[in-house]
Amino acid sequence: MDIQQLVPPHILEIASYQTGKPLEELQKEFGISEFLHFESNENPLGPSPIAVAAMQQAILQANRYPDGVSFALRKALAQKHDVTMAQVLVGSGLDEVISLLMRAFLTSADEIVLSQYSFIMYALNAQAIGVKRVIVPAQANYVHDLDAIAEAVTEKTKMIFLDNPNNPTGTMVNRAAFDAFLQRVPEHVIVVTDEAYDDYVEAEDFPQTLSYLKQGRWLALLKTFSKIYGLAGLRIGYCLAPEALIEVVNRIRPPYNVNLIAQAAALAALTDTEHVQRSREVNLQGKRYLYRAFEEIGLPYIPTQGNFILIDCQRDAATIAQKLLRSGVIVRPVKGYGLPQHLRITIGTQAQNERLVATLRQALQKSV
Repeated sequence: MDIQQLVPPHILEIASYQTGKPLEELQKEFGISEFLHFESNENPLGPSPIAVAAMQQAILQANRYPDGVSFALRKALAQKHDVTMAQVLVGSGLDEVISLLMRAFLTSADEIVLSQYSFIMYALNAQAIGVKRVIVPAQANYVHDLDAIAEAVTEKTKMIFLDNPNNPTGTMVNRAAFDAFLQRVPEHVIVVTDEAYDDYVEAEDFPQTLSYLKQGRWLALLKTFSKIYGLAGLRIGYCLAPEALIEVVNRIRPPYNVNLIAQAAALAALTDTEHVQRSREVNLQGKRYLYRAFEEIGLPYIPTQGNFILIDCQRDAATIAQKLLRSGVIVRPVKGYGLPQHLRITIGTQAQNERLVATLRQALQKSV
């Protein structure tokens, strides 16, 4: 029997998520010992030294199961955000948190509403459980169209997912737009706001989403340790939501879902505010430098509120990405988002950014 005869149609329609070749394979293929990573929006400074020390200590206990409820970390996060511990859910990366939220509340009879350029894992997780995705076109400036999203809500809508700032565009929904939007969303709809990049936001009118949670709205606020805290390799994210919502999700959350080392590192990282501030400053300086460089080269870009910039190569971006790869620089084409001429480029250190710009100039010249 063909195995595909046993697979539900909605699973067969999913294309496997492509993360790129392992570093070791790239080194062998291109004969390059060191690659610069501009593809995954990682913190170029790495983790906090305090977090590294915590990991080294925790690894000595690797023979033990981790705290099954992440008690100490949830307590620290509750204090940080001034909520109760029962309002905090910790997961193995936000990907797991997103999956848990969907599995806990959605059935194939439900719908979710997404914006055109929303983080792709929302759609993939929904498709994996057979949930209909209603995709709403973004505005001309690549910002989520909250009015259109509110209009798309029906009686079947159970969740709306908003990544703010958005990945891959770096655009942001402001406070006034978000406030007006929430006034239009029916009570039966859970609004999931993904703020993975909020620590990098410069804009003063960023939505105060936590205040709505404290008012009792059905709001799930997602945050991560993968970005400014530099712990992407440990896969740890969390959700702030009403106690009743968290209680439901905990019914299907696997025990020991967050490993011991990740819990220790995240707890320590929260104490190193100096590392967070330095990471923010490096990102800001890098962003200003890359803006000027892209303008000099003549490449349009979308102003960003994250730690990455989406640029328009004005030609096939995958070709440019391949040329960069052969020179030891890895970037992310975003054709899967319907943007075949765009590259998403993580902001690095000054030295890294300078090498990127030099390599990009060469790649563009060779492609003329």
